[in-house]
Amino acid sequence: MRKKQAQILVVDDQEEILFSAKMILKKHFETIFTTNSPKKIISILNENEINVVLLDMNYRIGFEDGREGIHWLKEIKTLSPNTIVILMTAFGKIETAVEGIKIGAFDYVLKPWHNEKLLEIIDKAVAESRKNTKKVIAEKTEKRYFTGTSQKIKQAYSVAEKVARTDANVLILGENGTGKYVFAEFIHQNSERKNQPFVHVDLGSLSDNLFESELFGYAKGAFTDAKTDTPGRFETAQNGTIFLDEIGNIPLHLQAKLLHILQTKTLTRLGESKPRSLNVRVIAATNSDIKSEVKNKTFREDLLYRINTMEINLPPLRERKDDIVPMANFILENIAQKYNQENWRFDENVSPYLERYPWKGNVREMENKIERALILAENNTISVTDLDILDFEEIQENDDNPLSEMEKTAIEKALFKHHGNISKTAEELGLSRAALYRRIEKYDLKN
Repeated sequence: MRKKQAQILVVDDQEEILFSAKMILKKHFETIFTTNSPKKIISILNENEINVVLLDMNYRIGFEDGREGIHWLKEIKTLSPNTIVILMTAFGKIETAVEGIKIGAFDYVLKPWHNEKLLEIIDKAVAESRKNTKKVIAEKTEKRYFTGTSQKIKQAYSVAEKVARTDANVLILGENGTGKYVFAEFIHQNSERKNQPFVHVDLGSLSDNLFESELFGYAKGAFTDAKTDTPGRFETAQNGTIFLDEIGNIPLHLQAKLLHILQTKTLTRLGESKPRSLNVRVIAATNSDIKSEVKNKTFREDLLYRINTMEINLPPLRERKDDIVPMANFILENIAQKYNQENWRFDENVSPYLERYPWKGNVREMENKIERALILAENNTISVTDLDILDFEEIQENDDNPLSEMEKTAIEKALFKHHGNISKTAEELGLSRAALYRRIEKYDLKN
């Protein structure tokens, strides 16, 4: 009988269970790993593409509530989302196994098991794992990035393609909403690490007391709530890429530890003394003036040198005028796909409004406005009022400009539609009442 190509990991603290499982499974599947310690799960997953984990739910005598199994289930799903987990539990502990299924386990088996039943469940799990792998490959293949035609963005992507082929650390600079996350993902997807984890850490959202445990992990007992050994984000990104977003927010006292990790490629969890080997590519980003922070002694100069082997600046939308309309069309197409809708378009008079709007929130603001417009618009056509981009400070005052004429026409139509009702007209146009009154006066629409 030909063995199926699959890598299966069995985790149980009883050696007889591991021996029995291996004897059964090795007749049907190519590679079987076993371990009596759940602490070894992370290293095994990092070093091998495990399809299925057969996971016991209890590991300590006197503790049979299954909480350890639930903890390690969550860790596996975080570290390797496409790995299928089957829980092992004794009769009478089914409730905890059912809880595990609700948070991501594929199924459970009762100990002692029937061999045929065990093989049937693992067969299905292997098939599910292959389906997940194909889906991920398809998603990666289909992932499209909008490059644009402006010189600055073309130059940025050209540098990104070159640096992606290396393991050099990268620092991405740019205003909020310029697409630093997407750019970091682009570098990862074009690197040799593309099939390994891409872990995003928003340093701006972490409180000071969570920085160290979240990034570096902790040992059981390291602090009051440290119930089990827990890996940090760096370990989760093993063999892949970690994206440290808003690097300027990392506290000064932890910058030294981050520098040590980058220099030695090792990490020590909170509460431990033994360093762990790391193989992680670091991409950092910030919207702050990081060099001024170095001058002000709030960011270490030696750390800056470590993270910006290659420095890439992302221009704001206002410096990419020629890209605005094509980008809007690209975003509309992607959002329509997200909602499984087709044949969406912008009204023919939208383009000049898109180009003159200041886009202070850059690409992120454009995405938000287009998504909101698609939800609210009718007849698969998005108008300038659907986009809510009429009301901003930098109004073109030149009456000879066709934009002014379009704005006047839009206001006239809305006033007519609502029989002169200022509140309803302002709401439809996305204007405040005061802003609408100013435009009515400007265009002499009082009557």
